[in-house]
This record gives sequence, C-alpha cells and structure tokens, in this order.
Amino acid sequence: MRGTLAVQTRHRGKPTGSLVARVEESLRQAILSGDYAPGARLPSEIELTEAHGVSRTVIREAITALRCDGLVDVRQGAGIFVLPAQPARTAPPALDRARISSDLEVLEVRTPLEIEAAGLAAQRRSPAQEEAIFACHAAVLACIEESRSIREADLSLHMAIAAATNNPLFVGFLEQYGPSAIPQSKVVPENQAAEQTAYRQLIHKEHEAIVLAISDRDEKAAREAMQEHLRGSQMRYRDLLRDMRGKGPA
Repeated sequence: MRGTLAVQTRHRGKPTGSLVARVEESLRQAILSGDYAPGARLPSEIELTEAHGVSRTVIREAITALRCDGLVDVRQGAGIFVLPAQPARTAPPALDRARISSDLEVLEVRTPLEIEAAGLAAQRRSPAQEEAIFACHAAVLACIEESRSIREADLSLHMAIAAATNNPLFVGFLEQYGPSAIPQSKVVPENQAAEQTAYRQLIHKEHEAIVLAISDRDEKAAREAMQEHLRGSQMRYRDLLRDMRGKGPA
C-alpha cells in the first residue's frame, strides 16, 4: 500500500520539503519585515522561480503555506498579494451545537456533488491540474507537521479537485460556501492539541486515497474514496452531536 511518501514523490521533480521551507521562510521574512507591504503584489511565479533557483512546484507549495497562514491572497489572473496583518487570535470558542448542525447540512449537500467531482477529475484532469492537486495535498501535510490549522489548505485541495473537473459549477459551489464547506477542523477543539493532530492526520489519510485515485485516473476508486471521506465526516459530526446531548447551551 502506498503511503504519504508516495504522494510526495510520485511526480517527476517533486521537491523536497527543505526547498519549500527555505523559500517559504524567505518570503515570510520579506513580508513580515515590510519588504512587501500590505496590498503589495509579489513577483510572479516565473520571477520567484528564477530568484530562488527552484521549480514552479516549490514556489506554489511555499505560496500555499503562506496563504494558509493568512499572509497572502492568490487572485486568479492578477497575482499574489500581501494581506494586512491579522489581529492576535483569542481563545477558541466552545463548540456550538447549532453551528455543528449547520455544517452537517452543508456536508449532506456537498457529498453527492464532490463524489461526482472526484470521478470527473479522475477522467479529465490535466497534468498541470494533477500537479496542483499534489501540491495542495502536500500543503495540508505541512500544516499538520507544523501544528497549524488545515482549514485553508483543505479547502484549496478540494478546490483543486473541483477545478480538475473542468466544470466551473463545481468550483462555484465551493466558492459560494467557502470555509463552511470544509468544517472538519471544528470537530475537535483547537486547545486539545493531541486530539486535533490525530484528527487532522485522519483527514490527510482520507485525502491521500482520493489524490492517488485521481492521479491514477481511476474514476471508480476516486468516487469511492471521496464518498468514504465525506460520509466519514458526516458520521463524526453526528457522533459529536450525540455526545453533546444533555449538555447545557454552549
């Protein structure tokens, strides 16, 4: 059985984590030091590739990591722009039953659409789209290893899969619902580090099966892996709601 390492090395020229980390840290320091002010546009992918002496895949993964941290915004057709500094995070709110119920409703609608999207992506994805899916999957792992939220990286992965269908309506659905369509990280409170890490690793493993099936152009396996992932998320949410019964309002 192929593991996480297979996802990271399957492509020709797949970069090592050290290259991504080096470029990411260089750009991060340039942003934090004010070399690139809020609203400023970063150099293009080609310019960054030449400046750092790495492949475009390395640049994309480094940018994805910065995007996960809320430092940059990637605007289709316009470029990469520096975001204003984010205020310090306060303690995470208690889990809310109404919010969880709402997320479960989104998951129920999302499930059949994304099962179909996974199958179509396996049929239609281009080499560039396959590369983007691998890069997004690697970005989720980087967030897990650094104990950072996987929400943005998770959404980026699902967006990359939707884009690989070459049907803009799938992308439009995720764009419309945004983070509410990727609710997994709320199942375990952020202040329970060990449980949160274990949960994120489970999500990453489920993603891996989807990514490999799409890469192999295995439509049936891609649909089954996406179904297992999203149906599993529904089950975990229902379990959480059952656990919260009898408790006072959050």
